[in-house]
Amino acid sequence: MARHVPPTGVPMEPITVELPAGTRLWRLHLAHYGAAAFNPKLAHEFFRGSRFDATEKDPYSSLYAALDPLTALSEVLLRSMEFDDATGHRLVPWAQARRYRLTALRTAGPLTLVDLSTAEGLAAVWQDSWLVDCEEGDYAKTRYWARLIRQQCAGAAGLLWQSKRCRPRTALQLFGDRCGALPPTAETEGALSLDDPTDVREVNALLAPLRARISLPED
Repeated sequence: MARHVPPTGVPMEPITVELPAGTRLWRLHLAHYGAAAFNPKLAHEFFRGSRFDATEKDPYSSLYAALDPLTALSEVLLRSMEFDDATGHRLVPWAQARRYRLTALRTAGPLTLVDLSTAEGLAAVWQDSWLVDCEEGDYAKTRYWARLIRQQCAGAAGLLWQSKRCRPRTALQLFGDRCGALPPTAETEGALSLDDPTDVREVNALLAPLRARISLPED
């Protein structure tokens, strides 16, 4: 459904779910950014950027997260990673991974998200699994659909979908302009710095079931 034009003359009727106040979220973020800080950077309408990034057509800050730490790690570290011939694992270079920090957040209040995790939820926004599974070459189109969903569901504070890299777990995006009054707060306990070899070993224990690991120098 990558190239179809959305229907005109009928309203979109997105299905929403509510994240209760106090929901624990996990985020893998660049270490020099605050764990609970929304990213104000806008993607180009046609080039670069992530699946649901904001553009100048609808500017807002955003925060990508997950409901568990393994999904947060997978969504960032396992993009387009191939399995190594010698080990049968996906080997993430430490030079790439050490820029990041894994942190838990808590939602300060209830948040309404558009549910893109089921066939019913995708159909409700005139889409199918292409929207959450397509490769980077189609991200200009998925950014358009995110903008369209926001226009049609003004009460939504974000999107929720099934992670492509850690099925059937959940990934999500929060809209900074719609949950700014109730931003998530970072927890100091349990945070892991991927520039610390001891913390990387904990991360590798999480990644092991997915046959992936961060390659430390001693490896």
